Amino acid sequence: MTSELQDKLHTYLKLYHKNRSEWFLDEISMVSQQQRVNKIMDLKEYLNGFHAILHRPTEMYGGKEFKPRKIVLQYAKTLLNFQTAYLLQNPITLTGKENVVKEYQRVNKKGKYDRLNMSILDKVNKYGICTEYIYMDKGVIKSKSIDPSASYPIYDNENNLIAFIEAYMQDAVSYYTVFTDEVVYSYNNLGGKLRLVGQNPNLSGLPIVYHNQNEMSATEGRSELEDWISILDSMEDLISKYTDSFYKHHNPIPVAIGQQLKGDGISTNVVGMGIQLDDGSDFKMVCNQLDYQSFNTIYKTLVQSLLDISQTPSVSMNKTDISNLSEVSIKLLFQLANIKAGMNEQFMRDGLEQRFDKIRTLLAYKGVTFSDDDYDSLDIVFQYAMPSNDKEIIENIKVLREMGGLSLESVLSHSPYTSDIQMELQRLSEENIEPVDKSVYKSNGE
Repeated sequence: MTSELQDKLHTYLKLYHKNRSEWFLDEISMVSQQQRVNKIMDLKEYLNGFHAILHRPTEMYGGKEFKPRKIVLQYAKTLLNFQTAYLLQNPITLTGKENVVKEYQRVNKKGKYDRLNMSILDKVNKYGICTEYIYMDKGVIKSKSIDPSASYPIYDNENNLIAFIEAYMQDAVSYYTVFTDEVVYSYNNLGGKLRLVGQNPNLSGLPIVYHNQNEMSATEGRSELEDWISILDSMEDLISKYTDSFYKHHNPIPVAIGQQLKGDGISTNVVGMGIQLDDGSDFKMVCNQLDYQSFNTIYKTLVQSLLDISQTPSVSMNKTDISNLSEVSIKLLFQLANIKAGMNEQFMRDGLEQRFDKIRTLLAYKGVTFSDDDYDSLDIVFQYAMPSNDKEIIENIKVLREMGGLSLESVLSHSPYTSDIQMELQRLSEENIEPVDKSVYKSNGE
């Protein structure tokens, strides 16, 4: 496999870069790569608060310069945080043969992979792509998450990853890390000249590229923000202009009908001042009429559209009042969120399976090996952060267990109070506890 990837990379370099030694500089300057990175930088600026409403120009009102309101709504962060936490707020559970699960749990804990999983999903939702590189540091298996704006994956004509470049600038110095399937090269231009500063064997192979679904590409993801920004811009524009109208409403224009008032008129510093008018004359204050009902209708429609497109339950955003819901009702309310989490689960599962393969390779260097049958039993269970009626779930589990329809491992896997199935099984075995009343089976003739 290694020689095959190397041959494909050599073919690619010969075809597109004429085998130049500094080919990676040309690669990161390609139009397709720069377009993707520039889009990611635009999304970063949006999440940092630079919204279109901030470009709203000043205007003249009442003969003076009027600075309009520029209200920024950071709903995007709330929605993104919800999607990430809904899938991975509860750490993933590993299942399979005890010896495999125990070793992978040890690697997971030392490498702090639960936190890394949250970071990866967060970046994929925000920018459509995230990259993970697995390595060994003093015998400890760890992973490094590479910034999407510094990531430059290279694919062949069959969409196979054949190389990867990490490029970024810090303190006016450019740094480049070139990952091939066999060697990792490190370059920088410290001192004004590009030079090779490191060359290390690549034990784990190429980095893992996580990306979500993109209708236009099989190798690039698409940010969730791209579907929301136009709606959020409309919400910010609407509420900013309505706020301006509200303040203008409190600046009425005095209108006198009939003979003109003598003297200086009404002082703006006097409250409750009275005036006398000739017969047939009239005086009134004319102001704009605010149609708050139309504003309320439009704004609510935009908010609901935002929740629908992002597949976010309105109840999670305090837009719906609920009480005394059954388990079925909760599932119906979170149906769209479950569908979205299921889609996110697919690309996360693909990446995690690649991670497991690379960890197995690194464990072999430490003398830890598994048979193919044992390794194939390794699986992942995601526990969505959906509100649940724990009492109802436990009662259903109890009934199935008493009927002999669930194993003890299945009981623990479905229990809302169990986070580590293998550890719980081990503890039960050590305590010599039989969690099921055997009289139930006797009463059933067993």
